[in-house]
Amino acid sequence: MQLRDALSDYKRHADHPTRFPGERRTTSGFFSGADSRLVHVETDGSVRDFGYPLSGVWGVERSRFGVQPLDESAAVHWFGPEASQSYTGDGSAVVTDHETPFGEVTQYDVTVGDAHITRFESDADLELVAFVHFQPDGRDTLVGQLSHDDAVEVYHAEEHDFAAAEPRFSSVGGRVPEKFEELLADNDVELPRPRSDDRYEEGQLSGAIVGTVPFDSGAATLGTLLTDSRETNRQAALDSIHSLVALDRTELDARADQQVLGTVPDHDESQAMREDIRVLSLLSGNLGLRIAGPDFDPYYAYSGGYGYTWFRDDAEISRFLLESDERLDLELDSWHERSARAYCQTQRDDGSWPHRVWPFDGSLAPGWANARLESGADTDYQADQTGSVISFLAAYSDECEDRELRDDIEATLETALDSLDETLGDDGLPINCQNAWENMTGRFSHTTATFLEAYTALALSDLDDEMTTRAAERAHEVYDAIDRFWSDTRECYGLRIAPDSTLDDRYDSAALALVSAHRAYDELESVDDDRLDRLATHTRSVFDGLWHDPAESDVKGLVRFEGDDWRMRSQESEKIWTVSTAWGANAAVELAALLGGHGDSRAEEFADEGRSLLELVSPDGPLTTDAGYLAEQFFDDGTPDSATPLGWPHALRLATVATLTTDVEAER
Repeated sequence: MQLRDALSDYKRHADHPTRFPGERRTTSGFFSGADSRLVHVETDGSVRDFGYPLSGVWGVERSRFGVQPLDESAAVHWFGPEASQSYTGDGSAVVTDHETPFGEVTQYDVTVGDAHITRFESDADLELVAFVHFQPDGRDTLVGQLSHDDAVEVYHAEEHDFAAAEPRFSSVGGRVPEKFEELLADNDVELPRPRSDDRYEEGQLSGAIVGTVPFDSGAATLGTLLTDSRETNRQAALDSIHSLVALDRTELDARADQQVLGTVPDHDESQAMREDIRVLSLLSGNLGLRIAGPDFDPYYAYSGGYGYTWFRDDAEISRFLLESDERLDLELDSWHERSARAYCQTQRDDGSWPHRVWPFDGSLAPGWANARLESGADTDYQADQTGSVISFLAAYSDECEDRELRDDIEATLETALDSLDETLGDDGLPINCQNAWENMTGRFSHTTATFLEAYTALALSDLDDEMTTRAAERAHEVYDAIDRFWSDTRECYGLRIAPDSTLDDRYDSAALALVSAHRAYDELESVDDDRLDRLATHTRSVFDGLWHDPAESDVKGLVRFEGDDWRMRSQESEKIWTVSTAWGANAAVELAALLGGHGDSRAEEFADEGRSLLELVSPDGPLTTDAGYLAEQFFDDGTPDSATPLGWPHALRLATVATLTTDVEAER
């Protein structure tokens, strides 16, 4: 997103009650993606690239499509947001149906490697009008164009982007973006701007092009290809994009089908499983790391951005996928291996993992919790991230059949255990650090849960005896210390022990992680009855305390934590979060399995609670968008907000279905 586009959106939404002005939202529309290119297809058919964090190339910044009669007897009809959209098949091919004064036009979008193909079909004699604005190397200025016989090349330095059409463009040329006075005006500028008679160089010094393509045999196709000129030469790029725009609908369908990953069993929740795997595939780069979600706020106006790999989110997703694969045979072995290799590659010398990295190469990304890279105390460090990576690697190490990789994992875990020990206090609780929500410091119940799970996973693994024995000792220490978080008044494990050593006993959905951690620990040593009672009481208290069912809409679920005032806009109460609601479902199901293993009759109660919460984030639930995505947050009026789709709740949903299927319902 360039500043011109951000300012345009700001003008349109400055006073909107639920939209944050200056963002590039993905709460509507569908994504198409493959091999690290991630393209958003909005409800008006416009396409925009979100894949820079996954691929290192930027691509299309903004676009607009419309049609006009071939004889130009009527003005251009630009497609509007009232179109209907759907996926075709289990891949990421998107169909958008537009109603126009000239009849129906069907738009078909599919991403093929570094290329994106947009095919339009209609029975009318029409001409496609396409406006596409590239941002090579992330630049909106110092950009040039090269005109080839049947394609356009847009470039800054290393990144060269190509556009071609089938049939060939009947006309194509550059456009100057908004001028200074237009940017400062009260109203935004309608795009594309008309050609200027006094700017002879505009066709050569802009990232924006406008092209017309006549329909032939009922179809017109536009293709874009993103390249790094150091890896792909010009002729190879031109040959590639020309061959791709020549593909017919059947051939494009076949390419989309080839992108389908994994195997989904015949199950009542098969649709949810397919959508979860599709979303997690869209958010993944070739290295195996994932972005948390599409980055809707690249200027950090209202957040710290989302187009990065957090090791908390990523490792939790990896663990959920591994557990779900083991239970449901999803055939995701290649994903687990890639994740393990990526974590070994990105570990720091001190055994920890940094706050955020770029998923395209694992290098350090902008962040605010890199205390272990800086001088001073480690308070601004998120210790739970290292714990989450350990839990996955320890679990996967026993499944890994590659001897060399297994050796790498063991070496990684040896230094990771040292790092975890360095951040564990003498009293068995993690030291002061940042929390999972990244908005406060202290000693957190959630961080403690990740430590318990990490130590337990190491202790239960088939790794070196000295390591597993040491990890088991630490797990017992953490288990014994957890009751320091207990609040008799609130009947829950509190959010944190604050820096002033007082108990902050607010309800926190992240504290639900204590349930799965104890279920894991139960395999190492039986959870005692008093702790089971407290876990059951804690879970019920958190559910009751964070439940929110606004009257304004059908949305309902769990808020993040008591007193959460982030991204409120005009709303006065906390917003519903899908990750919190999905976490609730997962915790309830995990608790049902834990209680059931102890012959506790409360198991069925929590299984039912888990099913009820799971319904809220199911494909037909109120917290799912039309595209089948779980947005991070919802306003009370039902408006989705923030990163969409967010990978973490999709993985939680998948893991919850798997646990329900094999560990709860199978035991009934």
